[in-house]
Amino acid sequence: MPTDTEFFHGLTQTDWFSHTEGQLSIDVMETAGEIVVRSAIAGVAAEDLDISVTVDTVTIRGKRSHGCVEERDQTAHVRECYWGAFSRSVVLPCHIRPEDADATLKNGILTVTLKKVEMRARVSVIELQP
Repeated sequence: MPTDTEFFHGLTQTDWFSHTEGQLSIDVMETAGEIVVRSAIAGVAAEDLDISVTVDTVTIRGKRSHGCVEERDQTAHVRECYWGAFSRSVVLPCHIRPEDADATLKNGILTVTLKKVEMRARVSVIELQP
């Protein structure tokens, strides 16, 4: 078993298991001209989202707060909802044009639409005379 100083990717075992950021669930779909990333993020306002895109990666960061005051004498029987900061990065299946990225948030569904880079350009062959 590794020691606490060399657990995983520079994190100690204590850091790894006490990490408090949630991971966002996503769907990544591909059409002939686009990559579409969707996520159900109910309870998150558009201004609480940060989306960054490179030619082959998309990262979604945000924060979800429930706005409820929890009483000290309450007993939680089930806690499945994640409240707090979350993020998700995914490597895309092809290159995209970051400058053409578009994101919409409607009814708790985030949709990020990314235009694919045309990688199969036809090359003309010119016949040279000796």
